[in-house]
Amino acid sequence: MTGYGKSVLQLPTKKLSIEIKSLNSKSLDINARMSTMYREKELEIRKLIASKLVRGKVDFSLYLEITGEETTTHINKPVVKSYMKQLNEVADADAYELLQMAIRLPDAVTSVKEDIDENEWSKIKSEINSALDRIEAYRIEEGKALESDFKERINNIDKLLEKVIIIDPERVDAVRDRLRKGVDEIKERVDENRFEQELVYYIEKFDITEEKVRLKNHLDYFIKTIDSKDSNGKKLGFICQEIGREINTIGSKANYAPMQKLVVQMKDELEKIKEQMLNVL
Repeated sequence: MTGYGKSVLQLPTKKLSIEIKSLNSKSLDINARMSTMYREKELEIRKLIASKLVRGKVDFSLYLEITGEETTTHINKPVVKSYMKQLNEVADADAYELLQMAIRLPDAVTSVKEDIDENEWSKIKSEINSALDRIEAYRIEEGKALESDFKERINNIDKLLEKVIIIDPERVDAVRDRLRKGVDEIKERVDENRFEQELVYYIEKFDITEEKVRLKNHLDYFIKTIDSKDSNGKKLGFICQEIGREINTIGSKANYAPMQKLVVQMKDELEKIKEQMLNVL
């Protein structure tokens, strides 16, 4: 969602600088700063930004610089002269000093609200679109880098899952041997049939077959979603939650150090994805 766009428009008597900055946000939050002259167009500007950026904390600025001789601010000469006359009656000062005092008094300077020329506004809106296009281009480039990183980390988790699958039989044998050793240390005779039944029940509690299948499906779905045209950050975030749930369950059931090490590596890869997921539209 991060991006920056700037565009400058030079008109006969003024220069307009348009800046738009976008940061991460769960929704669209627009902060608009502009000259009073263009305030009446704020709603239209907000709609234009919303139609293109969709989400993000957006700072919009429209700076106005008068470059010609025309100005909407004028000295109210009759009022200033009246002030100077009155001041001269109460103070002994020269004309320059009286003018300095008079110009600071109310209504000495007036501003005439100037209607926005539609042809001028059309040009300004075109420049706003240009700035938005630059942000979109920036976002696309950032998105490509994130997409590559996400796919690499999902692929790493997939490879670690393959290692989990490979060592799972070893884990079951290790659990079986550990239980047998524990029984032998007690030096009590046991009913072998009953022991096998209990062993099967115990091992079933630590079975991770379903978790392995679900995790593989979630990883495939993540890649399918990120490659789709309607890919979005919220959906990918939900898939990450499901991936994390399966990894955590495998870790809690592992009861086998080599597998737990693989789980830690998977969690590390997933955490790096989550850190950047907030930046995905």
